[in-house]
Amino acid sequence: MKNTRLKAIYNETFSGLKLFYRDTNLSENLISNYKIGQIIQEKGFTDMTSLGGGLSNNIRYLIASAHPKDLSKFNPDSAKIGHFLLDTIAYFKVLDIQKIGDKTQVFLLNIPDNSLSLFKNSTSNLEEEIIEKAQKRFREKIDLPLIPELQTQEWKERTKLPLGMSESGELFFDDSKIKTESQKRIDVDITKKVIEINKKPWWKFW
Repeated sequence: MKNTRLKAIYNETFSGLKLFYRDTNLSENLISNYKIGQIIQEKGFTDMTSLGGGLSNNIRYLIASAHPKDLSKFNPDSAKIGHFLLDTIAYFKVLDIQKIGDKTQVFLLNIPDNSLSLFKNSTSNLEEEIIEKAQKRFREKIDLPLIPELQTQEWKERTKLPLGMSESGELFFDDSKIKTESQKRIDVDITKKVIEINKKPWWKFW
């Protein structure tokens, strides 16, 4: 993979990244299918909200994405629930899984479909930075009051299904088919505007 392409992928993934929420109820058998570092694919549309209140169910998907559609631009009612949408066939990297009591947060990074091998075979300080924020957000929000607008039957129906798998737990995507390479670490030094791989200077980024 050429340096220019790698730079473009990181720009596409992390530039303008925002956090979104999607709560539902899942069995422990389904939740246990998620593993840190895993790449999953969601076949359907991914409904999520920008409003982060307390957890209304036993699992929260915290989704980091730079490219969702803001449906409030098309429907005033969507603004009340902070409704955002990702198109079908979206890919995610499972960055982190946190559990407090009977509540679980699965932290997903929305990644481009041309970057699966890169994200499967590398980690970065950017990922570590947003993981830290995700964990902090989980601790802060777990006991907050629920947001009433997100407790409607319509919203719960939109968000009831697990992401990346069927209701029976069959994963839509087998990430073991991604070519396995030696793990690389990618470091982004914002102050010096460079990216380093395995501590070797690589390219200018910002």
